[in-house]
Amino acid sequence: MKKIIIPVDFSQHSEYALETGAALAKQHNAELIVMHMLELSESIFSTSDSEKSEENAFMLMVTNKEFEKFLDKPYLDGISVTPIIKHHKVLKEVSEVASHEKADLIIMGSRGHSEHDGIFTGSNTEKVVRYSDIPVLVVKSKPDSVNFKNIVLGCDFDEDSISAVKNAVEMLNELTEKVTLLHVNLPNLSFLSTDEINEKVANFIKLAQLNEKDLNIAFTADHMVEDGVLNFAKREGADAVSIITHGRTGLSHFFGGSISEDLVNHSKLPVITFKL
Repeated sequence: MKKIIIPVDFSQHSEYALETGAALAKQHNAELIVMHMLELSESIFSTSDSEKSEENAFMLMVTNKEFEKFLDKPYLDGISVTPIIKHHKVLKEVSEVASHEKADLIIMGSRGHSEHDGIFTGSNTEKVVRYSDIPVLVVKSKPDSVNFKNIVLGCDFDEDSISAVKNAVEMLNELTEKVTLLHVNLPNLSFLSTDEINEKVANFIKLAQLNEKDLNIAFTADHMVEDGVLNFAKREGADAVSIITHGRTGLSHFFGGSISEDLVNHSKLPVITFKL
């Protein structure tokens, strides 16, 4: 892990992300790229009106001062930090910057769905997750530690998720001592018997060319997938949960509907998302 992108709006929740990123940067000797997005009208840049130009210059000056103050944190000492200011609040720019910088991870602070304005409400966090081709770590609170002991990765064990699961396991193994691949059995048409689940997992492992001895695989039964993942994580004392998304085209077969969004918005644990 060499580069970490952290979008910030100078709120308490974005500071949680900054502190989390700082801890990971120290562990992996990584660079932090901290970006802020202004909400400026395109007309400010296209007009020759001197008043508009002065307004633009003033807002940039104020933002630079606020940025400097925001980054004046003792936990950033000794870390390479690059600040970036984007002129518009276009959330897909987060993914574009991450791609351009060849970043390994995006870290975002989120308060979930909120009636308050701000960049990092739950719905906007979902948009970044949807656009991002690289993993996104969403945090809701001040990190006690980034020395994770156990991360639960929801897995449908379908063939089309092999590549994403392998990439996820590789990265998660850098962050934690134990990765648990969890299948949630539901009481509906997707219900599988124990023998059917075992057969599906065995086929997945074979096609993925994984060593079963190196994997922690678990099954649980619940009424909804998100409940299964979160309840299992709570029982096992997990430090974080992880999911795989289809990005803008929707969510993976396993995380259909709003499951991924519900986990990102409602989990008190950190959530790490990977693109299918």
